[in-house]
Amino acid sequence: MNGLEKIRPSIDEWIKIKCGIFTQLNIIQPKKRKEILIHAIALMKLRKGMKLPVKGMKIKEGETSPPKRYNSGSMILAMENAGQLIEDEDLRSQIKGSGIGTSATRAGILTKLVDNKYIALQKKTQVLSPTKLGEYIAYYVKISVPHLLNPKLTASWEMGLSEVADGTITEAEYMEKLEDFVRSRTEKIRAL
Repeated sequence: MNGLEKIRPSIDEWIKIKCGIFTQLNIIQPKKRKEILIHAIALMKLRKGMKLPVKGMKIKEGETSPPKRYNSGSMILAMENAGQLIEDEDLRSQIKGSGIGTSATRAGILTKLVDNKYIALQKKTQVLSPTKLGEYIAYYVKISVPHLLNPKLTASWEMGLSEVADGTITEAEYMEKLEDFVRSRTEKIRAL
């Protein structure tokens, strides 16, 4: 036994999955029941690495649509869950449950971005859109300090604060590292 048998659904389970709300095979019309059984048995025989014949293919023409814009609510939720994008387990655990900002400051962050004209808020729909100024700033940050656009940075700062709290490093050591980071990135931006 290679372990797959444990996770592969039985024919009955596959039929339940395939049929959605119809959990018993006898509810389905006989012709459809036979088709489902044939598919279920064929799928049960599939193994990793098997080559299957292609019976046909079609080109489906269409256009992709851009992702929906954030509204104020979805943006606050995205800020709260920003840590989910981090692959490093230690860093993700530092930001888990907190995300970007705190529950008390997230709305204020958005308000400040609107007030500074970095983003525009459509009153009726609450949809957020970048302004030209916001796009310019994002572009220059992306080419000069890409770390600022990554939640890993926030997580690493949180980790540093935890190390200060645990006594692993001193507050002075942490502040020195943080100031060096900010100074070097600021100089890079000024050089543009």
